Amino acid sequence: MNDTGAAGSPPGRDEAAFPVQHAGRCGDLAELDAQLVRCRACPRLVEWREEVAAHPRAAFRGQEYWARPVPGCGPSDAALAIVGLAPAAHGGNRTGRMFTGDASGDFLFAALHAVGLASRPTATHRGDGLELYGVRVTAPVHCAPPDNRPTPAERRTCRPWLSAELELLSPGLRTVVVLGAFGWQALLPVLGDAGWPLPRPRPAFGHGVQLTLPATGRRRELQVLGSYHPSQRNTFTGRLTFDMLVDLLSRAAGLAGLEPPGG
Repeated sequence: MNDTGAAGSPPGRDEAAFPVQHAGRCGDLAELDAQLVRCRACPRLVEWREEVAAHPRAAFRGQEYWARPVPGCGPSDAALAIVGLAPAAHGGNRTGRMFTGDASGDFLFAALHAVGLASRPTATHRGDGLELYGVRVTAPVHCAPPDNRPTPAERRTCRPWLSAELELLSPGLRTVVVLGAFGWQALLPVLGDAGWPLPRPRPAFGHGVQLTLPATGRRRELQVLGSYHPSQRNTFTGRLTFDMLVDLLSRAAGLAGLEPPGG
């Protein structure tokens, strides 16, 4: 961790402009991910992600935390994108992969596996053999925030990364599943700026809500589906059950034209 995003290095004066300066210039997702992990644009998030890494939970003591922005995961030609809230402090911020190493991720990847869109039902660390089939998982904010609550300003600062990621996915992207109201509020303006016409008034978030954004001269038709976030608050209370998420992901996969490997 001795690059620009290394733990212990204070944000520089020009870091706030880093997403705007670099995200839109990336030619592919590999380049985007490489630039993203160098980002130190939000001082509060930089301080928090590194503070958590310096004081790990007892269960993770001795592990080296990622402690940088967490890039999206999944293939560059994904037809389905899943956009959810920022990485967990001891999940993605520890493992360096979206929704990996926390209870929300356990729930999500088990559901993706049940639908046939993931090679295994668990995600524990980078290099664990997990493959996603036709699915890219990302977030509107790429650093773990205190109390899992990014500020509106942090969401705006991180927005160029999501915009660039969707732009690079757009040739084959057919469906987006948005996990939670925060993701819904963050994503719709990005889609509008990218050239998809949004209805007015914008539809309210809800589980199972489906929004069809019509094709334009430069964009194909896009289906956007809302889902409750697989947080423990939602899953423990039964607001989001496993069957509910599996059903919604199955619907999304069908809209995206995806089939499990082998048919």
